[in-house]
Amino acid sequence: MGVLNQLWIFHLLWAALVVCQYEDYDFEDEYGGEPDQQLPYYFNPNSQVEVPRFPFPVECAKECFCPPAFPLSMYCDHRKLKAIPNIPSHVQQLYLQNNDIEAVPAGPFTNVSFIREINLSYNKIKFHMIDHGVFAKLSYLVQLHLHHNELEEFPFPLPSSLERLLLGFNKISRLPGNALEGLPNMTMLDLCNNLLDDSVFKDNPFSNMKNLMQLNLCNNKLQTMPPGLPSSLRHLSLENNSISHIPENYFNRLPQIIALRMSHNNLQNIPRNTFNLPNLLELNLGHNKLKQVFYIPRSLQHLYIEDNEIENINVTVMCPALDPLNINQLTYIRVDQNKLTSPISTYAFFCFPLIRTIYYGEQNVTVSRPTQLRTPVFRRFLTPEEFQEAEDNHETLNQETEEDHEAEDSYFHPYYQ
Repeated sequence: MGVLNQLWIFHLLWAALVVCQYEDYDFEDEYGGEPDQQLPYYFNPNSQVEVPRFPFPVECAKECFCPPAFPLSMYCDHRKLKAIPNIPSHVQQLYLQNNDIEAVPAGPFTNVSFIREINLSYNKIKFHMIDHGVFAKLSYLVQLHLHHNELEEFPFPLPSSLERLLLGFNKISRLPGNALEGLPNMTMLDLCNNLLDDSVFKDNPFSNMKNLMQLNLCNNKLQTMPPGLPSSLRHLSLENNSISHIPENYFNRLPQIIALRMSHNNLQNIPRNTFNLPNLLELNLGHNKLKQVFYIPRSLQHLYIEDNEIENINVTVMCPALDPLNINQLTYIRVDQNKLTSPISTYAFFCFPLIRTIYYGEQNVTVSRPTQLRTPVFRRFLTPEEFQEAEDNHETLNQETEEDHEAEDSYFHPYYQ
């Protein structure tokens, strides 16, 4: 027993020494004092695939930075680059955003085998300056960021491995019939802030994207609801278009919708049961021309109908029946900038027992100037801490300028939070 006890004590001392060395380790020595902005950008360690072992230090383009702690990533962002440097074969994450790059030639990608993410956002890339098939050859590519460029067309062909494609803030005006073919793994497509109109849907370009969960089409030139969307869709963004009508039973093919954002359109009348969706959590119809409310599903938690022309909120239309075993989940309503002259009926609290906040704000009852109801914000079921936080948020909201609201509403972030 004496020998075993001595061995056990030795083992504990050795473990303590290792822990102390780890805690005393200065990572700044390894980074060589690199500035804070070199921290990993969109890096996900779980996304790395197996690659052959390579010697240290790893190869890195002289124009870029390859942190030893993240040997599969190469950071070339914010460096005023005009061309893409040669990419070492082991790189999986490549960050080239915020440069002056105009072309994507095949040369730098010649030896690339395992790359999974490429960020080329905030550059000056045009469609005809992308070598044909340069992306399609990258069979492990999962994410491609090309937002804030000068693309006039959809950058196809693309690899079948692609899952997330960001093309916002370009000049894309058409989607060729075969542009979205062969992308069975695509889950998120961002096409906000382009020049797309209704003609792009004549061939139902999205119908074969069976795994698409998020589609962003905000800030385009759409006048009708896009047809042929896949039933897998969960998040749909159509803000800042010119849509005036939602066809009856339109959402019957989209039963999985969780969030729908259609603010800043020309909607006037909503058929009563349009949003009879079992999973809908967020519905944003602010800044339209609605005159009446509509049925809302029991699952809905947040409703935004501000800046419309609603004079009276008929709660029985929103909630035609009470079911104690299946209560409505609504917790927040925003109804400011309408034409309300009185608060919502107290019957609402029977229909929506979980409601916490009704934001009345100012109402456009008169043409000369907006008026305010006696209670601009109704709150209930708040702890003192939550109430104070809500008051602080309300004060901040009142201090925001109209430009702030326009900037917030003008572009929907590609990732739903």
